[in-house]
Amino acid sequence: MKTQVKALVVGGGAVGTSIAYHLAKAGWDDVMLIERDELTSGSTWHAAGLLPLFNMSYATTHIHKYSVDFYKQLEEETGLNAGFAVVGNLRMAQTDERMDEYKLYASTAETCDVDYEWLTPEQIKERWPLIETGDLKGAIYHTEDGYINPADVTQAMAKGARQRGVDIVRKLQADAFHWTGTHWEVTCTKMVEKGGNLVPSDEQVVITAEHVVTASGNHAQRTAKLLGIKMPAIPVEHTFIVMDKDPELVKWREAGNPEHPVIRDADNESYAREERGGWILGIYEHGAPARFEHGVPDSFRADLFPLDLDRIADQYMAMAERVPSCADSGLKDDFNGPICYTPDGNPLVGPAPGLRNMWLAEGFSFGITAAGGTGYYLAQMMVDGEAEIDMASLDPKRYSSNWLTTEFAARKNEECYEHVYILHHPDEERPAARGLRCSPAYDRQKERGAQFGWVNGWERPNYYAPVGFNDEEARSFRRGGWWQYAVEEAKAIRETAGLVDATAFTKHVVKGPGATQFLDWFTCNKLPKVGRINLTYALTSAGTTRTEYTIVRNGENNYYLVSAGAWSEYDADFLRKAAEDKMEEFGYIEIQDVTTQWGVFAIAGPKSRDILKEIIVDADPETALSNKRFPWLSARQIELGMCPVNAIRVAYTGELGWELHHPIEMQNYLFDLLEKAGEKHGMKLVGARAQNWLRMEKSYRAFGTELGRDATPAEADLPRFIDLEKDFHGKEAMIEKGVRVKCCTLLIDGPDDADPWGREALYTEDGATRVGRLTSGGYSVAFEKSIGMGYVPPELAVEGTKLKVKLQDKLWDAVVTCDSPYDPTNATIRKNG
Repeated sequence: MKTQVKALVVGGGAVGTSIAYHLAKAGWDDVMLIERDELTSGSTWHAAGLLPLFNMSYATTHIHKYSVDFYKQLEEETGLNAGFAVVGNLRMAQTDERMDEYKLYASTAETCDVDYEWLTPEQIKERWPLIETGDLKGAIYHTEDGYINPADVTQAMAKGARQRGVDIVRKLQADAFHWTGTHWEVTCTKMVEKGGNLVPSDEQVVITAEHVVTASGNHAQRTAKLLGIKMPAIPVEHTFIVMDKDPELVKWREAGNPEHPVIRDADNESYAREERGGWILGIYEHGAPARFEHGVPDSFRADLFPLDLDRIADQYMAMAERVPSCADSGLKDDFNGPICYTPDGNPLVGPAPGLRNMWLAEGFSFGITAAGGTGYYLAQMMVDGEAEIDMASLDPKRYSSNWLTTEFAARKNEECYEHVYILHHPDEERPAARGLRCSPAYDRQKERGAQFGWVNGWERPNYYAPVGFNDEEARSFRRGGWWQYAVEEAKAIRETAGLVDATAFTKHVVKGPGATQFLDWFTCNKLPKVGRINLTYALTSAGTTRTEYTIVRNGENNYYLVSAGAWSEYDADFLRKAAEDKMEEFGYIEIQDVTTQWGVFAIAGPKSRDILKEIIVDADPETALSNKRFPWLSARQIELGMCPVNAIRVAYTGELGWELHHPIEMQNYLFDLLEKAGEKHGMKLVGARAQNWLRMEKSYRAFGTELGRDATPAEADLPRFIDLEKDFHGKEAMIEKGVRVKCCTLLIDGPDDADPWGREALYTEDGATRVGRLTSGGYSVAFEKSIGMGYVPPELAVEGTKLKVKLQDKLWDAVVTCDSPYDPTNATIRKNG
């Protein structure tokens, strides 16, 4: 057995074997995989093996599609049949709203080259007469997926890995990880059988590895403790049952008819597929508990939990109504086992927080479907430095360790499980584990009708509605019941003034002798002068956009960095590691995360200066906020009443305005002061949804949508923020990539009752060719029509280009507008007074 390798993969399920295979295929010829028991002995062995292409996530859809295509080629390479039954996937809808969900997904699917077709209830009945369709509105049907044998596909990937030189060692458990500064030393213990249990022996070995990948499945909490990190990967019970033979199904097949597709009865929270003349029924019910919050017991191996038939009774009965011929089929077998989850259902894939060359592949609730694609894209990240798609939505650091707890993860994972078949409205806000991170003004905002969204644990107002308004009932795939309130808020900022709580912003102080040289290298724009601000980007080694920063320069070597609130630890980890790498060259660099020290209110609108004049304490209040004393893109320390404020003259809405960064303990005082002063000027409290619409009218790109690791700042069409006269991280890679696609803003003549959400496909004017996708979407109060931003080939990202956007399964006219269609000269934002 080797004891020195380039990459060590810990975990021998479908995910781990895929990673080992793809690392070897990508050119790493010294890869080892270790498994504490036997390959597939975790969740893999009791997985149902379904391969659903359906997913609302752009990145996850790419991962699933790769897996489906990859598994079809495995037998040719390895000689092992993975048991892939390409029977298709029939996802049925009982309501018009469910069909709206499928229409939104379908447009997303097109952007990932996933084929689908629509079926009416009559067409379903004609093809598969055993299915009862009387209560259905229709279905979306994928012809290219189906189901696979999880153990067989894992063994096939393992064989493919061995053929490429991967060393696979079973009965070897990783018990300690130590980073030496150049490599990992992993202490492993040989496991032995004893009395039916798997127990550690006295035999240990230390394996040194340049890189380590953990794919430990249900053992993720143990792995986290060994690494000294936190991760919200905790299993939840999942049940599927095997039914006795269905006589009518047997007759159907004996007559030479094809196998049924995987039947997904979303509104009945279940799926079904054929199994040797009967049916397998899988359920995503309410009340399934989280398990192993503190680790898997040593006695639990390839084991299951007792079946709770009462918990799945409703879904069981619904199956008999959906396929009446199975009503008398008995229960043949049951599988109630642990499946790992995360709070949002997406796995944790990418670099571990705070650690070097440690990669996580944990928390897979759809592990068989995701295994192939995860191996492929994670190998790209490890070997090439970045994947070809933006993997940020799967990054383990999207859950900050400074607030993540076991209780949070367990309760949110249970919620995520029971939400698998809940309608996934784009404006959905889930109720579990809320109210954890609240700015001081939370109670005041709630009293005024704030409907809150969840951002990295923070409660942030989405919009304000009359007291007693029900946000859950207001959700829709079209214009929800909240839409008019957001319109009024957006108009207030354009016409009078609005106040936005932006406390969730991520905030870092970077200072010290090496700070200036470091930030000059770390970001692609010129650094601002003292007292000024600049918008800039940190790049990946592949030249794509890693993070967007607003940099305020408080001194020669003292900087205040503001970035997206959803990505606090994601940004902090990248910033700290980059500074550590350059400190010897540039000098000492101190980095402080001050996110929770400073609250932020953004005040914007034509009356914002008038409001601030009333409460600013200054020798000359009339000129304190003028262009001469407080120009656009500058920062000043001011006093509003008795509150010291670090004010920044910038507005994400593109209107005259300021960000007011204040000591968070003084937030309620400042809120009351601003609210009182703004009352006579018509100031409204404004939520994130209106703000998002307004920033699109200014073509302001947002990180996580227009800005990400699959496009460069040049492709985001931001040349004014790129200083090619200096050297910066990722510069050469950015230049080498060129401009493959380009970001643009579109005005859309869409339906009267719906706007795009930023997941839609873009077509040529004649509707014949798909040419791009939207990354953001909403409504423009300035133009009184839908608006969106997205990526198309550079030759199409030209003002006046006519395109089509797919909304609700129809093509609607869209035109590429100029950059910043609202106030393109920035006259409003620069207004003097």
